[in-house]
Amino acid sequence: MTQRNIEDLAENFALFTDWEERYGYLIELGKDLPPMDEAFKTDHTFVRGCTSRVWLVAEKDGQGRYHFTADSDAHIVRGLIALLLAAYQDKTAEEIAAIEIERFFEKIGLNEHLSPNRRNGFFAMVEKIKSLSLQGEGNEA
Repeated sequence: MTQRNIEDLAENFALFTDWEERYGYLIELGKDLPPMDEAFKTDHTFVRGCTSRVWLVAEKDGQGRYHFTADSDAHIVRGLIALLLAAYQDKTAEEIAAIEIERFFEKIGLNEHLSPNRRNGFFAMVEKIKSLSLQGEGNEA
């Protein structure tokens, strides 16, 4: 998967004229995610607060940057994971804490077009990412 940044994704979302197309794009983003090894899908990596099943693993490199791997059993949620990875991938704990993901969420209109359950799941994933980085968790890569 080509590393995308959050600004590029916001620009891409703006190209679509209706939400049917944006959902299609979101699903395509999720299809580009590399599969997660089944061995990582454990209770410890499970993200609580999501309606769909979601797993998230963090690895921290020698420079304190976090690399996240995540997966879900739902196509749209995999797309949401791709958005989060574009925002948080390979950042330090300080950079992760400074990201205002809510602004991005509103900018592309997800706050208006996602169900409350999906919205809650999205922010549960954000909290898991922030929690892992603030606690210094992650396997050394």
